[in-house]
Amino acid sequence: MANQSSFGGRSGVRVVVIGDRATGKSSLIAAIATESFAESITPVIPPTLLPPDLFPDKVPLTVIDTSSSLDKQSKRKEELKRADVVVLTYACNDTASFSRLSSYWFPELHKLEVKVPVIVVGCKLDLRDESQQVSLERLMTQLLQQFKEIVTCIECSAATQYQVPEVFYFAQKAVLHPVDPLYNIGSQALTDRCVRALRRIFVLCDRDMDEALNEAELNDFQVRCFNVPLQSSEMAEVKSIVQQKVPEGVNSLGLTFPGFICVHHMFLKKGRPETLWAVLRNFGYDNNLKLKDDFLPVPAKRALDQSVELTGEAVEFLNGIFRLLDSDKDRALRPAEIDKLFCTAPESPWNDAPYKDSAEMNDMGYISLNGFLSQWTLMTLLDPPCSLANLIYIGYSGNPAAALRVTRRRAVDRKKQATERNVFQCYVFGSKSSGKSALLDSLLGRPFSNNYIPSTVERFAVNAIELIGGARKTLVLREIPESKVSNVLSNKDYLAACDVAVFVYDSSDELSWRKSRDLLEKVAREGDLTGYRVPCLLIAAKDDLTPYPRAVQDSVKVTQELGIEAPIHVSMKLGDSSNVYNKIVHAAEHPHLSIPETQIGKKRKQYHRLLQHSLVFASVGTAMAFVGLAACRAYAVKKNSSERLLI
Repeated sequence: MANQSSFGGRSGVRVVVIGDRATGKSSLIAAIATESFAESITPVIPPTLLPPDLFPDKVPLTVIDTSSSLDKQSKRKEELKRADVVVLTYACNDTASFSRLSSYWFPELHKLEVKVPVIVVGCKLDLRDESQQVSLERLMTQLLQQFKEIVTCIECSAATQYQVPEVFYFAQKAVLHPVDPLYNIGSQALTDRCVRALRRIFVLCDRDMDEALNEAELNDFQVRCFNVPLQSSEMAEVKSIVQQKVPEGVNSLGLTFPGFICVHHMFLKKGRPETLWAVLRNFGYDNNLKLKDDFLPVPAKRALDQSVELTGEAVEFLNGIFRLLDSDKDRALRPAEIDKLFCTAPESPWNDAPYKDSAEMNDMGYISLNGFLSQWTLMTLLDPPCSLANLIYIGYSGNPAAALRVTRRRAVDRKKQATERNVFQCYVFGSKSSGKSALLDSLLGRPFSNNYIPSTVERFAVNAIELIGGARKTLVLREIPESKVSNVLSNKDYLAACDVAVFVYDSSDELSWRKSRDLLEKVAREGDLTGYRVPCLLIAAKDDLTPYPRAVQDSVKVTQELGIEAPIHVSMKLGDSSNVYNKIVHAAEHPHLSIPETQIGKKRKQYHRLLQHSLVFASVGTAMAFVGLAACRAYAVKKNSSERLLI
């Protein structure tokens, strides 16, 4: 029997019943609650709790009756916003109430942005004029086509108890086993996300990897999901039905993936979404067809200045996946091969920002092994749950808890004057057209472009940096557009995730230099105020242009005053990077150096020195007092001894 966790931890379903006056709302609720019909009941019944054992899923329903009067409209709106499912009623003996569904009630639901399943219920079936039946059926078809939120249409009679339990069974089923994530009504096919989930399940069940489920694999699948083995005759029948509908669904080895899809499509066509959901939930999926949180043991970050990295075990797995996908052995993955990689995930996580175009590619636009691993590193840094989920989607079968590790706090790194990190995040500040984007492009090995396109959103570039001695670290450059700096610095925790901040300026432009200098001072001051002090470097870009003399003098003066390194001069146009990326990594590896000395920092340091001196003087004074006291006691003892001798 399913438990609460089978339905995403849901412990109950809230059903709100709405509709025109006298359509039978209250009688319907009373009929399911008492299994009888009362000629006279109160206009609006209080909330009614239906017991969990009323339906197979063993989940209780709370049914909320509502009034259709205008003076109760606000109360009805409040209940609708809390609804899990809506039961919308009309009277089978009143065609006007049916017309009001499309003219008033559905527009009202849309206006309130009620986005839950709707069960359309025709009440008072025993009073309907049978001569109107055909026209109502035609209207019902039109209603289903017009309003996609309708899950079921059903007619009932509270007076005769006809299909009353079915109304609430379908209401509960619409919430616990929703059809929308599984089936596209327009195309009459399974949704793309559902197909991707089933492909992953198929791959997991295909233990011999022959792209077909043999009888043993099918039986194991059946037992895992439904606790009941399949008889040989049942397997033969399933294969026969599948082969009739999809000839390629069965081959000499067993049930192929098209056949696997066909079987689950048939369940939906028969109105049995709960069967498909039993399969999906058994393999860890939630109602959004993503892995549930309890399948993703992401290490908890203890502090904001900690980050998450891939472990060696996860990197080794990804190396193997790359080799497996690189079927033509060209040491790069084509877009089609990347799509194949993520065909068992809900979607490809690298199609959009911040991952799109953030890693190294070859001249053909294919991602290299270095770029591939860098992409995973970036995803792990920015979104650890997403990274772990995708590792599992693509076939990582090791202990999920062993795939990621949490780094030591940056504050501790500064105190210890060393770091154990393998991934460094560098924030790139600077004015428009200062050369920030060129710095990112050069990290990815891309040629310099004269076509300037200002950045309007944060952009990332990630690549491995080889250090002296052969060690490799991954550097993540995070470009902060000038227009976003105010928003960034208003977030007091923004610098917590930063290992190094660099400030890029056009060395030929006085205004660009002044802006970068101001940004450096702001960031340094913010670091002192928040406690997230970070190493800072100045980068004088466009070194191929005639430098602005004042900027050269001022930059040297500013760096001396702040106690950081002199500006690093680069020209991406000439291909002269002055080893800037290694210098950034070096600054990150020595987190206690290159931290600007601001006035706030100097005053704090001076205060701590005075405090230490005070403590030293206090300690010396206390020690002298003890010495004096000891001397007095010694003198007193000596004097007493002398007096005794005289006696």
